[in-house]
Amino acid sequence: MRVTTDLWVSALLRRVFGAGGFAAVVKRGATEAGTVFVLSRGRLGEVSLFGPAPQTSYDSAKPDDRFFTLLGSGEDASVLDARLEREKKFDPDIWVVEIEAGSVPVEELLSVKTP
Repeated sequence: MRVTTDLWVSALLRRVFGAGGFAAVVKRGATEAGTVFVLSRGRLGEVSLFGPAPQTSYDSAKPDDRFFTLLGSGEDASVLDARLEREKKFDPDIWVVEIEAGSVPVEELLSVKTP
């Protein structure tokens, strides 16, 4: 049985706040199985968007983990916001969580897979 998205997002928020960062749910999606996108903002203006990793990233050693991949980054948040709008049109049940990770790298808060 997989952890619900609602519970997983709550745990992410706690990890971010526990690390001295800030997090907010920008868009709340389906409670049971909504897809999660994480928008990470750095203190110097850089922005990164993480989305679900492809199914090929599944790790049988960690069957309950959610894996993410970097979808884009830079200083122009409007490009990433446009990508999120397209995702919302495709699937209205997505979650969007915005974080400022503080002193902890995002990769310690999310399981990020590189392509």
